[in-house]
Amino acid sequence: MMSFRKFAIKMVRFVVAQRKRVVINITELAPSELLKGRTALITGGYSGIGLEIAKAYLKAGASVVITGRNSNKMKETISLLNVYNQYFRGGLYTVKMDMTDITSFDDCLKEVLDKAGKIDILVNNAGVLGGGISRCTEQEYDTILSTNLKGVFFLSQKVAHYMRDNHIEGNILNIASSSSLRPANSAYTLSKWGIRGLTMGLARTLAPYGIVVNGIAPGPTATPMIMSDSHADNYYLPRSLAGRYAMPCEIANMAVVLVSNMGRMIIGDIVYMTGGAGIINNEDVDYSFD
Repeated sequence: MMSFRKFAIKMVRFVVAQRKRVVINITELAPSELLKGRTALITGGYSGIGLEIAKAYLKAGASVVITGRNSNKMKETISLLNVYNQYFRGGLYTVKMDMTDITSFDDCLKEVLDKAGKIDILVNNAGVLGGGISRCTEQEYDTILSTNLKGVFFLSQKVAHYMRDNHIEGNILNIASSSSLRPANSAYTLSKWGIRGLTMGLARTLAPYGIVVNGIAPGPTATPMIMSDSHADNYYLPRSLAGRYAMPCEIANMAVVLVSNMGRMIIGDIVYMTGGAGIINNEDVDYSFD
């Protein structure tokens, strides 16, 4: 049961948020050829940050393969992305992939290569929230760690072997989180600590082969995963030092830069786009044990 104090704080924040709204002015990258001739595999690319990265990569001239577990959602995503076909310079494909099913990765990658021809960029974006330590079950823990960390580890392993063996000086980009800077009180946060370490380890291991590995760590971002439909038009966030949620297109802008030739000297780093969360402020998260 939620404590009265916790409930009261949530209600105050809700009321304040209804009265205050923010105006967000964001500059998106213009259509370009920054990624011309390259092919990106984006896991969990049918919504939220993954979808915005797919849009940005298409606008930058790349071919894009998006993965997910739900075939219907991926079909809907293709229809949505077709609106952007004025920017297409490559192809757009989907491959069904479950990040918790490691045994399926070989077949999935074969399908990617059959459809797209190659992989120059891997974006490890798929992830799930949850697993607070007070109520997390073993099954929930295993699902979160398998999706957010184990799957990333083994997919990166396979793609790195492919890039090295085919002399592809490519990129691996991990979508981390401001949670990787916080005390780990959930399975989700623990998985993002793992992603932070894995990013550095992969970068150190793969740099001699010309494979550049980096990460982006968003703070609270206006995606369907964390925003309810009733608040989807209000980006005010009083617990953020920036005063608002990050927008997925802001993350996507950086995702283009980091995998382009502009980012070749950024190796093993994580760009924190958190609005101050985690870096300056840890008190915006509830650490109660309800």
